[in-house]
Amino acid sequence: MKKDPVTVLIAEDHAIVREGLRALLDLSEEVEVVGEAATGREAVEMAAKLKPNVIIMDIAMPILNGFEAVRQIQVISPNSKTLVLSAHSDDEYVDHLLSVGVSGYLTKQNSGQILVHAIKEVASGRTYFSPSISERMRKVELKAFQHGEKGSKRQSLTTREAEVLQMVAEGSANKQIAGVLGISIKTVEKHRQKLMDKLNIHDTAGLTRHAIATGVIESSTQVTTEG
Repeated sequence: MKKDPVTVLIAEDHAIVREGLRALLDLSEEVEVVGEAATGREAVEMAAKLKPNVIIMDIAMPILNGFEAVRQIQVISPNSKTLVLSAHSDDEYVDHLLSVGVSGYLTKQNSGQILVHAIKEVASGRTYFSPSISERMRKVELKAFQHGEKGSKRQSLTTREAEVLQMVAEGSANKQIAGVLGISIKTVEKHRQKLMDKLNIHDTAGLTRHAIATGVIESSTQVTTEG
């Protein structure tokens, strides 16, 4: 009996990359693309609606970054597995992916054949990481073990604090953030102060540098900052 194809949601902000991924996956009878999202928030909304087996997620997504989108998707569609597809493989990214619990991580240098194989692996409940990522993960875990740590020391932000951090780093003023998130300006200010306290960062430029260093946004994303 023929198995049902693995349903896939593509979350990628560059249209040409999305189209390329869909065209590539459409060649496989074992995979079916059921949706495409151009922002992290769209990915969350579509995951809730479509409940795909696998979500291919870029990291530096607008409005809501890939890391935070994964965290929210795990709550609303816990059976969906996430496969990160990114151009980045820095230690900060590896550290962060471990903290959000993705099922796989490929760099964009990998071939289409490997991508299809990775999708089938994570859909089956296994994990799949590029060799370079696996090596970085091994080093991160070894370093944590040697220092008597159980894992990442990343300061945990709430979902709302993470959303505010990204929008601040992208150059949005408090009023704009309040409008997008549907909360008051005073509430935005409270979230902003809390995340500053947690990160021990006390200015917008510092928050932006932190967001870039940890993969929340790409350096080219941030245009202007509110003082």
